[in-house]
Amino acid sequence: MSNPFFKNTGPYEINDLLKLINLDNQSFPTEKIFDIKDLNSAKNGEITFFHSKKYNDLAKITKASYCLTTENLKSFLPTNCKLVITDKVLLHTAKITKIFYPDSVNDNYDNTAVEIDQTVYKNKVKHGKNVLIGKNVKIGANCLIGHNSIIERNVSIGDNCSIGSNVIIRNSIIKNNVHILDSCVVGKKGFGFFPDKNSNFRYPQVGIVIIEDNAEIGCGSTIDRGSLSNTIIGKNTYLDNQIHIAHNVKIGENCIIAGQVGFAGSSTLGNNVMIGGQAGISGHLKIGNNVQIGGGSGVIKNIPDNSKVMGYPARDLKNFIRENK
Repeated sequence: MSNPFFKNTGPYEINDLLKLINLDNQSFPTEKIFDIKDLNSAKNGEITFFHSKKYNDLAKITKASYCLTTENLKSFLPTNCKLVITDKVLLHTAKITKIFYPDSVNDNYDNTAVEIDQTVYKNKVKHGKNVLIGKNVKIGANCLIGHNSIIERNVSIGDNCSIGSNVIIRNSIIKNNVHILDSCVVGKKGFGFFPDKNSNFRYPQVGIVIIEDNAEIGCGSTIDRGSLSNTIIGKNTYLDNQIHIAHNVKIGENCIIAGQVGFAGSSTLGNNVMIGGQAGISGHLKIGNNVQIGGGSGVIKNIPDNSKVMGYPARDLKNFIRENK
């Protein structure tokens, strides 16, 4: 889905856009570009990026009009997609994203937030003390919000949800019957930047967090919003305490994740996945359905459906047990 919260400042003429990011050594016929999106979501009139062979299959079918990519990867893109060649794909993608969405780079405190007693939810939501509500917030029926929690701008909460104390939520869509326990932070910007000698260029985070029906988020967990796509927690998925989920991670339905598990950005989990405590999942991986990952494991490659793995690097459980007798 498109981000309903951040304002798009486009369209921009393609050559003007490239000039703004110092890529005007390439020139194209006059054409307006309306947005920047990932390979899977981009369509005609939009620009995308392709920086790794991991995404060859998506590159082949992208519907984007333009794509930032390298000389080595350009052959995977369809003929309808015009090539913008660069050896700094991610940096130039970040710069274009910042042009389209200048408000997505920083997460300063929400100065639109006011005491809940000053809003329409004063008598509609059962709440503790010192609860603040920001602009463009929707809260459904039969919801609870604990002490000192802040529902910052751009949040939609469904029916029968319970938000604990000391929780901060921003740029998120939370469906029905969701429980978010104390001290969680949901929807803040992810950890994305490009190191530079004098200052780091921060990658804009224009995605959102979507938490589906009947999910539970344990105490002290953090869920970053997506960069160009969304971070998604599936239906009936339960997260234990102190779990970190980075931008663009997508977790399927009926998953159980134990405490202190960390997910790097853009990894995808299938349905019915179980992960033991203190495991780490590297970025840009695909974990299949019905997978079980032992506690303390380090996952650094894709895992097929119905697998049981453990160790570092995570490998077949039977082999791990045999090797560690």
